[in-house]
Amino acid sequence: MDSCSPPSPSSHSGQASPGEIALVTTLMTLAWPVFGLHAGWIVDRIPVPRLLVLANLGRVAAVATLAVGIALDGPVVPLVLAAALVYGVAETLVDTSLIAVIPAVVRPSSLTAANARMEATVNVANQLAGPPLAGLLVGVSAVAAAATGSGLYALAALAALVLVRRVPARVRAPEAPRARVREGLAFLWRHPLQRDLTLLTAAMNLVWSAWAAVFVVHAVTPGPLALTPAGYGWLLTAMAAGGVAASLVTSALQQRFGTGALLFVDCLGTVALVLPSALGADLWVVAAGLVIAGAGSSVWRILVAVIRQRATPPELLGRVYAASRVIGWGALPLGSALAGLVATLAGVGAALTAASVVAVMAAVAFVPVWRRSRLPLSTEPVRHG
Repeated sequence: MDSCSPPSPSSHSGQASPGEIALVTTLMTLAWPVFGLHAGWIVDRIPVPRLLVLANLGRVAAVATLAVGIALDGPVVPLVLAAALVYGVAETLVDTSLIAVIPAVVRPSSLTAANARMEATVNVANQLAGPPLAGLLVGVSAVAAAATGSGLYALAALAALVLVRRVPARVRAPEAPRARVREGLAFLWRHPLQRDLTLLTAAMNLVWSAWAAVFVVHAVTPGPLALTPAGYGWLLTAMAAGGVAASLVTSALQQRFGTGALLFVDCLGTVALVLPSALGADLWVVAAGLVIAGAGSSVWRILVAVIRQRATPPELLGRVYAASRVIGWGALPLGSALAGLVATLAGVGAALTAASVVAVMAAVAFVPVWRRSRLPLSTEPVRHG
């Protein structure tokens, strides 16, 4: 949930190897499975404003060091790898802190609107404005790109100070590290609705990561959609725009149709992500499916966050969110690996078809979850099952 990320090794004068580029991505995503559960109890123990300041100052130091290293023609690749590692760990703390702090600063009736505004901000920064700005800055110089990233993180740290007087003191997490982690996992597993939604999130993440692993081959020439790289970028931009638009109207749609119906629409959106491509549909059908999928993904994140914030005691919220994130995101590398294997053995079409089957199964599995939980409108409390 950040506005910029560390530049890749290729942003310097030399070109990084594919292995080095892959290692950057690995280090940035490794933090959630390795550190995520501990991020939860840290957020439940340390005041959120202080934690946001410290996490962003850590990223300031890492990216500023990278900028200096580039300017002095230093060892760029090790500096990029270090910045990626710091970025990943900080992301676990920042993301968990933001989810945990919302109930402390807004009324319960405003949770959906608050989460929706955050989702819209993240989508605009990460998927619409961020990539073009990063490309422009890297075109000017890698030093400018790194220095700008450091400055933005410094602004984020400064903004966190505004929360100091608005966030009340919280009950501290227990001292024993095992108890800290275990309580969040145990609460999540004992809460039927949150447990089921977490498992469904993991299933749909299998689909999304499988799609991400092979769709570029399907979309870009000589793939069936025959897009140029620029056309492929515009396709992804349209999907991001669908997410931004959906986040702006989620609160109103929730009041009109209810939480369960909107979550089911996202399940169908996940089907729309992969099924048109699996069936060999035309570009405009595939594009419509991606826009629907992007919209549904934003709605899912917003509404599941609200459910979690309402159903979880404040002193456990950081740990429960972190536990659900570790489980849900743990499916991402598995999905991409399986898609790569299937694509290698049977082709990209087979991988997209397999992902479509998983997406349909997840949509079907959501129906009994919806019926059992009687998912409420935004102004009603979530029952604990």
